[in-house]
Amino acid sequence: MVRRLSTDDSEFEFAFRELLAAKREEAVDVDDAVAEIISDVRKRGDAAVFELTRHFDKVSLTSETMAFSEAEIDAACDSVSDEDRAALEMAATRIRAYHERQLPEDANWKDEAGARLGWRWTPVDAAGLYVPGGLATYPSSVLMNAIPAQVAGVRRLVVTVPTPNGEVNPLVLLAARLSGVETIYRIGGAQAIAALAYGTEMIRPVDTITGPGNAYVAAAKRRVFGRVGIDMIAGPSEILVIADKDNDPDWVALDLLSQAEHDSSAQSILITNNSVFADEVSSSVEFRLTSLERRDIAAASWQDNGAIITVRDWGEAAALSDRIAPEHLQLCIEEPRALAANIRHAGAIFLGKWTPEAIGDYIAGPNHVLPTARSARFSSGLGVLDFMKRTTMTELTPEAMRVIGPAAERLARSESLEAHGLSVGARLERLNRPPE
Repeated sequence: MVRRLSTDDSEFEFAFRELLAAKREEAVDVDDAVAEIISDVRKRGDAAVFELTRHFDKVSLTSETMAFSEAEIDAACDSVSDEDRAALEMAATRIRAYHERQLPEDANWKDEAGARLGWRWTPVDAAGLYVPGGLATYPSSVLMNAIPAQVAGVRRLVVTVPTPNGEVNPLVLLAARLSGVETIYRIGGAQAIAALAYGTEMIRPVDTITGPGNAYVAAAKRRVFGRVGIDMIAGPSEILVIADKDNDPDWVALDLLSQAEHDSSAQSILITNNSVFADEVSSSVEFRLTSLERRDIAAASWQDNGAIITVRDWGEAAALSDRIAPEHLQLCIEEPRALAANIRHAGAIFLGKWTPEAIGDYIAGPNHVLPTARSARFSSGLGVLDFMKRTTMTELTPEAMRVIGPAAERLARSESLEAHGLSVGARLERLNRPPE
């Protein structure tokens, strides 16, 4: 049976803390292996990438075949059905429209001292987008990573996608083309992250790397951070559904399973104020698990990491939600906006019973690359700003230097940074020199 908690229970706080503290990430220690892979790629470049690709993906590559040719991409795109193409194009259009609204504005003003201040936003020059490979790949993730980068104005976009045993999903290549990606390399794993960060003979290094991956990819991104920017270190998927009794329990069950089927380490939690409804949802989950295609994965996730929590009121639900800080939060209640206003920490919020989280994975428009493992307390989902940086601007006139310079000189001396103080003081001395 799935874990059941109630705020009426005297042991609730202990049980809830235990739920929050449970470690769901893969326990495999891959850091040493990843360090060796990165070192090898830095030393031997393409030769190391080719060797590692043969070992892990059973694919032999050369300098000529590392990247997909235009003809190969054309053929893959042509093989996509009209229906799939139309769905992907609709998703791309909606994702682009949403992210175009995130573009920040430059600012420039003159303050009371006469100094001109401001900032400007500029994109990184190059971004590397990692896509998990094989037939079980996610073209939606290509759109979610590449389109914000293109909207930001990134000049060079490249994708790395492993092709185990030579297999690739044509929709991934079509998604890359729809997103303005120029080059798609058929490599993956930690070696792809190393190649993107440090470059090889065939691959120019990038400025930032985004995209999901396995434990090796996550460890590699952690290691190259600082050399390049990264989006985040993503953990297993999560969903929290807050629902009242006026919902179809089968809908809520399916919403919970939509994340459980991702990974046996994923977590699905229901919070409700009605114990009878909680029982109905639990029964619906068990029924759906008898026929779900990925039932083994979903069942393990639900039994090991899932939970149903009964609360006295929505105030308790909001407080618990903030402590969970879920990646995905569904509010299936009568007044979802009112409850959402009282919740501070969530990667993405889906309001009302007609807004399942799954719609956000594909077509709604907001990004589905979101913070996990309670990191929504301090971070946001992927967006345009992840591919941009802010540069501050300062311009002083002689009059402005006369007003604010003395304070700067004094602060520099208080920190025993003599040259700092002299740098300002020399200009003040010139301003204070009597005319000849």
